[in-house]
Formats: sequence, structure tokens, C-alpha cells
Amino acid sequence: MTPVVDAKEQYVADFKAFVTNGARGAPSWLRDIRERAIARFAELGFPSMKQEEWRFTSVAPIAERSFALSHGRPALTNGDLEALSIAGTRAIRLVVVNGVFAPELSAAELPAGLRAASLRVALATDPDLARRHLTSYASFDASAFAALNTAFLSDGAFVHVPAGMEVERPIEIMFVTVPAPTAGASPMVTHPRGLVVLERGARASVVENYVALRDGVYWTNAVSEVAVGDGAQLEYVRVQRESRDAYQVATTYARQGRDSLLRLHVFALGGGLARHDVHSLLGGTGSELVLNGFYLLRGKQHSDHHTVIDHAEPHGTSHEFFNGIVGEQAHGVFSGRIIVRPGAQRTDSKLTNNNLLLSTEARADSLPQLEIYADDVKCTHGSTVGPLDETALFYLRSRGLSPETAAAMLTYGMAAEILARVNHEAIRGALERLVRGRLADRTRGGRRA
Repeated sequence: MTPVVDAKEQYVADFKAFVTNGARGAPSWLRDIRERAIARFAELGFPSMKQEEWRFTSVAPIAERSFALSHGRPALTNGDLEALSIAGTRAIRLVVVNGVFAPELSAAELPAGLRAASLRVALATDPDLARRHLTSYASFDASAFAALNTAFLSDGAFVHVPAGMEVERPIEIMFVTVPAPTAGASPMVTHPRGLVVLERGARASVVENYVALRDGVYWTNAVSEVAVGDGAQLEYVRVQRESRDAYQVATTYARQGRDSLLRLHVFALGGGLARHDVHSLLGGTGSELVLNGFYLLRGKQHSDHHTVIDHAEPHGTSHEFFNGIVGEQAHGVFSGRIIVRPGAQRTDSKLTNNNLLLSTEARADSLPQLEIYADDVKCTHGSTVGPLDETALFYLRSRGLSPETAAAMLTYGMAAEILARVNHEAIRGALERLVRGRLADRTRGGRRA
């Protein structure tokens, strides 16, 4: 039996222990979903590079290694998290540690009507609301990793903004990993789940922040579902800065209603092997999506982004901009697909991916794609891969800048183009400081994740 098959059987056995020892209290509809999800995982197994969607990314380091399901969480204080926050002290903070919601670290007082709490609590106290949305957007039919996350669905973060409400303070969801010492034991795997729902006409800003309190080998298998109701507006910022030795496989599913606006910003800075699938369905007439992404890679990091923007209704607009800075022996992958369904006339969609290579050993693969089934649309796509522009370097040096300063300015410009698209001022400022620090650390040869 191959190691991959062994790993698949291990997770099926872990699931049986999971439903026996800690998941019996779930409602029957959730138990049914879990059973279908583990059955689908058993059918699919881990993907291989022979599959088109995975031909640039090998998950063998995950499939061939034994990861143990996390049990419980270590005790932390707010002081442990302050330096890792993106949204700042004014934010409404939700904290999930090793896959388990931490109420003592999360917001206690909320604006009237806003729900921001544990997903496990939401399942118990408002099962009808949770059932209406949970797993309604994140399909696990074609994704083994989404299926595995759904099979072990137990806890996470839940945000519900009622119709017409505007949440002035940003909401930050911190998924914190504290890896246990792995000497003589299997490293840990967590399956964090996030569900964010904005009802008709609501407005909010949300930060999804993945951090590690120390270095170590572990695997984060995350799924987030985002629902933006008719006329609602959401700015959603996702920051991945896992340990440099960690693995993260994640999927973000978003569905938009009529005349809604979703500004989704994705930043990938950490992890040794990271894969993020972003699926966005513009399911209402006149909906608008702005999808921005930035990845900063060094060493032997591997980061793979697959995005799908699905225009299902007419008069939809989507603008997608992804920039990557890839140094040393790192490998960046971007695959962006825009689908315009039959009847989705007057769609306006743009996709751009730019990659800056900082060494001769760095590698970037870019695959922008258009799939159009309507005849009255305006769609464009393009990508670039290459080193710093020698003409631009010469221009800056002719103005008195040193070669190092000129290169640093142009490099940061790749990040600044994406950072400038974040509307929330405080969040944008925190991200700018974070990216500048990572770029400076790269030039010093540091090892921060």
C-alpha cells in the first residue's frame, strides 16, 4: 500500500474516532454533512501533479506525512496576540487557537444585533441561521481538502451582520496556531472554519489573520465561507503568515447578491507550502467584485493561488489584480479563471497578474484564463513574469540613488500597488508596516515567517 493510500485511511480512521469521542452532540443535519464529506474525501484522495489543477504543486509533503488532529488548546493572553494583530486595538476580535474558539481572548461586548462568536455556539443557539449558510457555499464535491475540513467541522468563527447594519469597527478573526513539540510525535493538523454573513444592505470590514506563535511543522487546512447579501458592502482582508515550516491548504468561497460589493484582498507571506483556492460567485445582477492579491516568497517557499470568478448574472463587474515578489529558490503559482455564464450580458471583467523574480533560481508560473458564454461582454486578461526593469533602475540611479535603494524602491512598488487598494486606513497601514518589515528582513537574510 502506498504512503498516500495509508494517509487517506488514517484520516478516515481519525474521523471515526472524532465522531465517537467528541462530535456526537452535533445536530443530525451536520452529522449527515460530515459523513458525506468524509466519504467524498475517501473517494477523491489527495490530488497529484497529474491533475491539471495541481500540476505545479505537489502535496506529497502533506500526503506522505502523518498529522495528528489537534486536541484542546494552550492557554494564551491578549498580550501574546497584540503584536500579531492587523486590525488594531479598536477591532472586534475573534480568536481561534489550534482550531478551538477562545472566548476569553475574544470580544465580549458587541454592537446590538451583531453576532460575532464561536461557530460551535452558533450551531447550538441558532441552528436555523447556521444551517441556512454553513456548507451552502463551500462545495466539497471536487476538493479533497474542503471535504476533509467539512468532515472535521467542529468549531471556528461566525460573524453575522443583520440587514441594514453598518459596523464601524473592523472585525478581526485570528486563527492562531501554537505547534506542539514534535519530537517523537506526529505534527498537528487543524481544520479551522470561518463563516461570515452580511444580510441585505449591511456594511462591514473583516480581517482573517492566520498566525503562528512559534516556528514548527504543522498543517492548517482551512475553509471560509462569505455571503454578501443584496446591496451589502464588505471589505475582506485575508493575511497568511504561518510558520516558515508549516503547510497551509485553504479555500475561500464567496457568494454575492444583487448590487453587492465585495472587496477581497489576499496576502500570502508565510508557510513553506501554501495553496489557496478562491471561488467567487457573482450571483446577483449588478454585483461587483474587486479581488486583490499579493505574495512575497523567499528561500524555498511555494505558494499557489487558484482563483475562479464566476459571473452568473448580467451587469456584473470584477477587477482582479495579483502581484508576486519571488526570490531565492521560491516558486509562485497563479491560475486565474474568469467564467461568464450564458445570459450574463454586459459583464465587465479584468484580470492581471504580475510577477517579479529577484534571482535566477526563482520561478513563477502564471495562467490567466477566460471562459465566456455570452456575446455582449468586455473581458481582458494578462500577466508578466520577469526581473526588475533595467530602464527603471537606470532612471532612478541617474537621479542619485544607489543601486540597492533603487532596487528596493522598485521592489516595494510591486507591493504598494496592491496595498493601495485596501480602503480601510488602519488596516492598510498595518499591512504596509508588515510588508516593509518582510522586505527588509529578506535583504538581511532573516528567517521570520
